[in-house]
Amino acid sequence: MAKFTSEDLGKQPIGKLLVGQAVPASIGILVMSLNVLVDSIFVGNWIGSIAIAAINVVLPVSFFIGALGMAIGVGGSSIISRALGAENKEKAFTTFGNQITLTLIITISMVIVGLTFVESIIPAFGGKGAIYDPAKIYYTIVLYGVPFLALCMMGNTVIRAEGKPKFAMIAMIIPSIGNLLMDYVFIYVFDWGMTGAAWATTIGYILCFLYVGYFFFSRHSEMKIQWKHLGLDMPVVQEMGSLGFVTLARQAVVSVIYLIMNNILFSLGGEAMVAVYAIIGRMLMFALFPVFGVTQAFLPIAGFNYGARKYDRVRKTINTAITYASLLATIVFIGLMIFPEAITALFLSDKPGMSPEDVNTNAFVLENAPNAMRWVFAATPIIALQLIGAAYFQAIGKAIPALLLTLSRQGFFFIPLILVLPKLFGELGVWLSFPIADVLATIVTGYFLRREIKRTFV
Repeated sequence: MAKFTSEDLGKQPIGKLLVGQAVPASIGILVMSLNVLVDSIFVGNWIGSIAIAAINVVLPVSFFIGALGMAIGVGGSSIISRALGAENKEKAFTTFGNQITLTLIITISMVIVGLTFVESIIPAFGGKGAIYDPAKIYYTIVLYGVPFLALCMMGNTVIRAEGKPKFAMIAMIIPSIGNLLMDYVFIYVFDWGMTGAAWATTIGYILCFLYVGYFFFSRHSEMKIQWKHLGLDMPVVQEMGSLGFVTLARQAVVSVIYLIMNNILFSLGGEAMVAVYAIIGRMLMFALFPVFGVTQAFLPIAGFNYGARKYDRVRKTINTAITYASLLATIVFIGLMIFPEAITALFLSDKPGMSPEDVNTNAFVLENAPNAMRWVFAATPIIALQLIGAAYFQAIGKAIPALLLTLSRQGFFFIPLILVLPKLFGELGVWLSFPIADVLATIVTGYFLRREIKRTFV
C-alpha cells in the first residue's frame, strides 16, 4: 500500500481525497452489508424464514452494544482528526488510549446486563411465538462476541482518522468473509441451525479484532500509545462522550425503532410481517452502502481541514460529498424501484419438505415485501444532504447540532409517524412513515447546514 499520512488530508485535491477515501470505505461497507444480506439468504434457505425474523429481533440488541464502540470511536476520532490537523499528536494518543479503556469497560458491562435479562429482552424486541426459541439461541451466543465487535468498530474509525482507508476496508471485509465461510460449514455441512449461524457471526467478530489489533501494533499506524495514555483523562472523555453520544443516540433510536416496528408488525400480521421487515431492514443496511461510504470518507477530511483552519477546503468537501452521495443514492433508488420482486425472492427458499408455517410465511413475504420496499426507499435520492449535513457538525466537534440533526429523521419524525400512521392506514402507514421522515429531516438539515456555512465561511 502506498505511504499515506494524515497530513495528506489537508493537501490533496478534495475530489481525489473523497474518492480515495470513499471507495475503500464503500467496499468495506458493501462487503459487511453483503455479509448481513448473504447471511440472511443462507439462514432463510438453510433454516427457514422464521429464522430470519429471529435474527432481526436480536440485531438491535447486539448492534446497540457494538455501537457503544462505534460511538466511542467516532467521538474520539473527531478529536484525533482535529488534533492531527493542529499537529497535537499527544492529544491524539491520549484520546486513542481512552477509547480503548472506555470500550472495554462499557461493552463488557453491557454484555453482563444483556445476558442477565435475556428472558425479558427477547420478547420486548418482538421475539414472540415461534420466533422466541431461535432468537434466544442466536442472542446468547452472539452476545459473547459483541465486545470484540465494539473494539473493531472503535478501531476502524481511528484507522480512518489516520487517513488509512484501505486498512479500514480490510478490517470490515475480514469478519464478513469469515462469517460466510463459517455459515457454510456450521449450517450447511454440520447442520447446527441457529447455533451454527450464531457461532459463525461471533467468529467473524473475533477475526476482525485480531486484524485491527495487528494494524495498531504495526508500523502502519501513527497511534503509538503508551500505558499512561490508557488512564482516563476527563476533559478528553467528556468531549469524546458528547460527540460519541451522537452516534450512540442514533443507534439507540434504531434499536427502539426495531422494538416498535417488530411489535406493531407482529400485531398486524404475525411472524410473517416481521419477516417482511427483516428483509427490508437488510436492504436498508445494504443498498445505501456507497452513500454511507461517502459519508465516512467525508468525516476525516472535513475534520482535519477544519482543525487546520482551511475553510475553503471544508466548504468544497461539503459540496463535493453531497454531489457524489446524491448521485449514488439516485442510482440505488432506480435499482430498488425496478427489481424489488427479484430482491425479495433471494431470501426465500422453495426446498421440499418445508413446514406449512414456512410455506405460508414465504408466500406472504413474496406478496407483500416488494411494494413495502418501494415505499420505504421512495425518498432515497434526497437523503445525501441529510447524512452529510449531520456528519459535518460531528466532524467539526459541534455535538448538540450533530445530535439533533442525526436524530431528526429517526427520532423526531419517524417514531411519531410510526405510532400514528398505522392506526390510520394499517400496514401502508408503516411503510409511508419512511419517506415522509426522510423528506422532513432533509429539509431541516438543509436549513441548519446552510446557516452554519454562512456563519463560518462568510
